[in-house]
Amino acid sequence: MKNRLLIELDNLRRGVNRSIINPLVPELSMESLTPLLTMVAQARAEYVQAVLQLADQQQGQAPNMEQIGELKNKRVVFEELVSAVNALETVIQREYMDVKTTRSPAKSRAEDPL
Repeated sequence: MKNRLLIELDNLRRGVNRSIINPLVPELSMESLTPLLTMVAQARAEYVQAVLQLADQQQGQAPNMEQIGELKNKRVVFEELVSAVNALETVIQREYMDVKTTRSPAKSRAEDPL
């Protein structure tokens, strides 16, 4: 009984989310995700670069509040983008939206002479 309720809850959640998200978001493909992933990688690189530059600049001394503020801003940008990508990944995993696949359908062994 409990498992059946959980299955029904999952189906309801999927249906509600899909009915709201799918019409608002264009069908995704690997090509359409590349700019997003590039943006996250760029934010990650800027955050890591900033902390390394700060460490080099400070030579073991504690940074001041202004320097920490600049570093924090880069971290907030990076973490927010990572959270957004994680949310998108959940949307894809739970099939709340349509996605384009890039792989061709697998051939059955009978069709494939190799």
